[in-house]
Formats: sequence, C-alpha cells, structure tokens
Amino acid sequence: MAQPVEITRVLVVDDHEMFSEALALLLRQQPDVRLVGSARTATEALGMLESEPDVVLMDLDMPGVNGIEATRRIREAIPEAKIVLLTAIQSPEVIADALAAGACGYVPKTRAVDELMDVVRRAAAGELVMPERDLAAVLEQLRGARASSGELALRRLTPREAEILRALAAGDTTTQVADSLGISALTVQSHVKSILAKLGVHSKIEAVTLAWRHGLARTDEAAAAPRSTVA
Repeated sequence: MAQPVEITRVLVVDDHEMFSEALALLLRQQPDVRLVGSARTATEALGMLESEPDVVLMDLDMPGVNGIEATRRIREAIPEAKIVLLTAIQSPEVIADALAAGACGYVPKTRAVDELMDVVRRAAAGELVMPERDLAAVLEQLRGARASSGELALRRLTPREAEILRALAAGDTTTQVADSLGISALTVQSHVKSILAKLGVHSKIEAVTLAWRHGLARTDEAAAAPRSTVA
C-alpha cells in the first residue's frame, strides 16, 4: 500500500511579478507542494498566515516592511514556519540579520527557479539552506553579534546537551549523533527537546544559530559540513 505524500504548504512573498508568477507556476506542478498564497508585500503576506504555511519564500528587498522584519513577525505568529530569503543582496551582515530574525537560510535570485524546489524540501526538513561559499562569513557575523541572554541560556545546558548541540551545528544528523555517542536516536531527540526548551527556541536551526553566535560551535567545522548547505 502506497504511503500518502506529505504536503508542504508554501507561501511566496515577492514584489517582482514575473519572478513570483514563474515560481507559483512551478510550485503548482509539484505533487508534494501546495501553494497557499502569493503576496506582493510583507503586509499582504501577514494577512495570509491563517493558511499556516510550512515554508515561506520571502523576497528580502521589498517596499515598506522588508523581508527581515517580515520574517521576525511571521516567526512570532507561526514559530514552526521555515522562512527562506530570496535576495540579490549577498552581504554577510544582511544574511546574519535574517538568520537572527528567524530565517533558515537564503537563496540568491540568480539561481534557476526550478532549483528552488530542492530548497523548499530541504527547508521543510529543517535544514539550513545557503550557498556553502557564504557560510563561514555569515557565521563570523553571527558570532560577532553576541548577547548576554543567549550566553546565559547556553550555560544551562548539560555537558551531554552541549555535545549534541555542537554535533548538530557541525552538520550531523540525529542518526549520526546517536551513532557517534553510542545512544539511541530517541535519546538524542529527547535531548534536543530539552535543548530547545532551555534555549527558548522552537527549532534545531534556531538552536544551532545561537550556538554559532556565541561560539559554542566552531565556524570552520560548520563550513565544512555540506549537509547544512545548498551548493
């Protein structure tokens, strides 16, 4: 008996009409994706959140409320939503601000539209998505923006929880962490839930970002982890 296809609900927010329409057309052709809305402004997108999108493809540079502020507001309303910035601006400072606001990555608009389907699926799976060449510079920016509250939260982790968070930040999957530590995947998942609660975040991406910002995880290890990036 065939397993039912898990559907990813996607909201597109972009004020470039041709790009937005091409992306919407492609999304409608995917059997595992449902386009739940297409907005031209962040304000319009904020009015569509009743559709509870799993992934939001968000233009960074829009009139009025920009993509970073819209990301922050959407994550406040739907903490589980995965937001990927679409941008022609590839400044490490700007991307770091987007990640700090709750984005799970970004994709340059120079990439082919059909490549965004892989990005959607990876974001829905909880992966950090961005070009690997940019990762180290962005992580350095995150580390430079330290906040005492985040450092205090990280100090609440047990040694085992800190070890697991470092492994996740280096790009290891739950199964790989379990194998390396000689524990079950369920035990790792239990530790991850405790980590998220102690850090006051809603996803592994947010926990990993916090670890990068405060130096718990080394940026050179993260940059060497292809599982956390898109080529």
